[in-house]
Amino acid sequence: MTGEVVVVTGCTKGGIGHALCEEFAGKGCKVYATARRVEAIGDFKDTQIVRLRLDVTSDADVADVVKTVLDREGRIDIVVNNAARPHSGPLAEVSLLEAKITFDTNIFGPLRLSQAAFPHMATKKSGRIVNIGSIMGDTPAPWGGVYGATKAALARISEILYMEAAPFNIHVMHISPGGVKTNIAMHALDQLDLPENSFYKPWLASMTRAIAHADGPLSLTAERFAQKVVSEVLKPNPPRYMTLGVGAWPSAMIQWLPRGVLCWLMWQLVAGEGLSFLYGLIMFLRRLLRLD
Repeated sequence: MTGEVVVVTGCTKGGIGHALCEEFAGKGCKVYATARRVEAIGDFKDTQIVRLRLDVTSDADVADVVKTVLDREGRIDIVVNNAARPHSGPLAEVSLLEAKITFDTNIFGPLRLSQAAFPHMATKKSGRIVNIGSIMGDTPAPWGGVYGATKAALARISEILYMEAAPFNIHVMHISPGGVKTNIAMHALDQLDLPENSFYKPWLASMTRAIAHADGPLSLTAERFAQKVVSEVLKPNPPRYMTLGVGAWPSAMIQWLPRGVLCWLMWQLVAGEGLSFLYGLIMFLRRLLRLD
């Protein structure tokens, strides 16, 4: 597939969306990169990539972008719902206002854009919708309850939309990244703010450590992530689900555990010292086997 018209959300420089735009463009696609602040997108190597403002929580913004692309290109072939908002902290103490904004961005944002593009895709009986989730939506982990809940909901939306869109020859693909080197970990650390009287202050170090590991030395670069994802998206018969990045395959394997066992294991790994030990063991084995 070449010459496809692609709309990507959440394209801030240094993130997955930005890298996806470069990779799609490198494959001959006409790419529209969007973000809440156009200036945050920065420059692309491919100067043909078009930058547009899009706040995925705004009905008007979504409608304007879809209309703009259809007016210019006459079609939208691929929508990549990548825009997301990090959210960390213990569920018993998180700000409900911040949680609502996160849900609006991470769940209703992808649904909003998918609904806006659907009539066009259904009419021409062709299209692809790609939702970028997270392994945190597959595996419960302490301190990431709100973010994980949004990504779990997005995974279910992807599955149901996959079924419901199939009669119109629209393929829906869900991506669950593990650790990928982006700026989202930095934003998550900035956002982490326990109340002064928090009961969870003894676990603050484990919260910080868990966030930092997502951007560790074993994580995929955003460019490598984009290469793998785009190659699958552009296949004649792309997969329904894809997971990659640090922790992706262990996360997939432990889904077979009883949920109580899984919750106990994740508490030991994340809230205790287990995650640092596991991470160190993986790095040691990589060096031992000369995989670096």
